[in-house]
Amino acid sequence: MSTEAQYQVVVNDEEQHALWPAGTPVPAGWRAEGFSGGEEECTAHVDQVWPDIRPLSLRRRLSC
Repeated sequence: MSTEAQYQVVVNDEEQHALWPAGTPVPAGWRAEGFSGGEEECTAHVDQVWPDIRPLSLRRRLSC
């Protein structure tokens, strides 16, 4: 029986996303995004919701 590690998707104020081990405190400056699961599921979710990986401040600066 395999036990796949579980993760949660976290996001910071620059809208950068990361995987963080489920059940552990989220680091300062990050908040839980609301999606959790195995590594593959979480990575697929991040790929879907974060297509432009540039930080929010850079995207704003370049859109002006």
